[in-house]
Amino acid sequence: MKNEYGLQMYSVRDMAKDDLRRALIEVGKLGYRYVELAGFFDHTAEEVKSYVREAGVEISGTHSAFADLYPDKLDETIAYHKAIGNTDYIIPGTRLTTLPLIDEFVKVIEYAQPKLEAAGIQLGYHNHSVEFQPMYWGTNIHAELQRRTKIHFEIDTYWAFNAGVDPIILLERLGSRVHVIHLKDGFIGGRGMALGEGHAPVELVHEYAEKHGLRMVVESESLTPTGIEEAGRCMSFLRKLNG
Repeated sequence: MKNEYGLQMYSVRDMAKDDLRRALIEVGKLGYRYVELAGFFDHTAEEVKSYVREAGVEISGTHSAFADLYPDKLDETIAYHKAIGNTDYIIPGTRLTTLPLIDEFVKVIEYAQPKLEAAGIQLGYHNHSVEFQPMYWGTNIHAELQRRTKIHFEIDTYWAFNAGVDPIILLERLGSRVHVIHLKDGFIGGRGMALGEGHAPVELVHEYAEKHGLRMVVESESLTPTGIEEAGRCMSFLRKLNG
């Protein structure tokens, strides 16, 4: 896994929304080995699978909606993800700002996770900053998810940093519940940047991920001047970092 990177396709959403096939091909040309899909844009599973194959990349996971895990949609969801070859269903975030909302989330997860796992699909959750903010019940959202579920966590290291959480300490504490991270840069206040262009501890996170065998998925959100050009600057940074 050393020196192999994925790209979260939200990074190139400006292209992907209109031409997913081309976006995947261009991402592959930049040297990314994996992609983490962020929407299918009404493409069939067969089309998505063929685009990925043509681009010469692999699906490491998807950011897919929590709503698609409810019982009335779950069978269809599992069938689609099996058809494209996805083995890591990651919830990109959902509204969990009250205890009743967390109760509902946990209930759905407890129903969906065993069925996903039986189909060879693991279930994860991707954080933003809100999950680490103190809440009225005395802890925070992420602490509740850690305590009340068995899902894995895709730690977005920039959003943790933005919340005032040391991403290295967080990764150490979560241990085996993390196998993939978002390698990401930006400034405090929520302004994401290409790798090497912000204040997040990207190099320290990269070193930790390499040492512990964590898959690194790059995400860069600002589309400056386009998503694919920004993703290219991220790859250039990583190549320099690797010498």
